[in-house]
Amino acid sequence: MAALKTKSVRFSGLPNKSFDGGCRTIDTIKLMDFGTPTTNLGAMTCPLADNFTDWARFAVAPAAKMYLKGEVVRIETMGTFNCRNVNGARSGRLSEHAFANAIDVSAFILRDGRRVSVLDGWRGSSAEQAFLRRLHQSACKRFGTVLGPDYNAAHANHFHFDMAKSMTNGTSFCR
Repeated sequence: MAALKTKSVRFSGLPNKSFDGGCRTIDTIKLMDFGTPTTNLGAMTCPLADNFTDWARFAVAPAAKMYLKGEVVRIETMGTFNCRNVNGARSGRLSEHAFANAIDVSAFILRDGRRVSVLDGWRGSSAEQAFLRRLHQSACKRFGTVLGPDYNAAHANHFHFDMAKSMTNGTSFCR
């Protein structure tokens, strides 16, 4: 929380909760304002919030200027906390979403009204492709796991970012 406060990020602390199936939100916050309005933000861990706000400030904003000649005025997400297994499977390992340690980013709205979605832009114009690939590459330096359209069909319409490292060797997983 201290790191977020030094960056002028407004947030509120959330109560710790445990849910059926092993899901939980422990030491989580709700982002209120960090300079770029963002949809569907719910409970998230402080490390995720810290890296996400830095990514928005230091990757999204400059990449939009460079590749799209515009300014991002809103980031659209599919949310953060969701009590479910990986890929929504009926059984198996819990997703990092089940611990409020993941966020799915789906689109970017520019000041001029353009909407660059991961679904359409990943194979869209050369500028959209360059913008989204730069954001994916930058995310790989900030998050433990980054999944995008080239990973599998389930990620065709969004970037998945979480703070978990590989369970086998403790390194980042970027696809």
